[in-house]
Amino acid sequence: PTDGLAYPQEAADKENIKKGYKRLEYLLANWEKETTVCKNNDNPYIGCDRSPEKVMDYLGYKSMEDPLFRADKTLRRLQALVPESNEQDSSDFSDALDVFVEKAEEGNGYAYISSWGEANPGGGKDRVALFIERSKADVTEAKNALATVIRILNL
Repeated sequence: PTDGLAYPQEAADKENIKKGYKRLEYLLANWEKETTVCKNNDNPYIGCDRSPEKVMDYLGYKSMEDPLFRADKTLRRLQALVPESNEQDSSDFSDALDVFVEKAEEGNGYAYISSWGEANPGGGKDRVALFIERSKADVTEAKNALATVIRILNL
């Protein structure tokens, strides 16, 4: 290992997890604004629709340049930094990794489903809103899992 790093991309991996966490915090704090798109209209109550695009973007599913792109692999690499002698941290990290992967995928899935909420039989804006809110719950849990990783690794 060079420069005291356990593996070559350790510093970049740590930075990406911190950036990804901050981006999820921002998304959740600005959920309505980030998941609503208004087309050529000054009135926020007319001509606006809920959109899942930003959710998929913030979770790292839209760009290879996103800090959370392939975050599951990043977290697996970082897991090697948790001392095996600390059973609690090792267990907590493993749980956080599993929760992040599950909730990020579910959040992305609900966001995608919401994009078809109006097109499906029996669908409508209420179905879009329902799935976007389910996505929000998953994004919150994914963010909390990253908080656990950040705590354990002292990032």
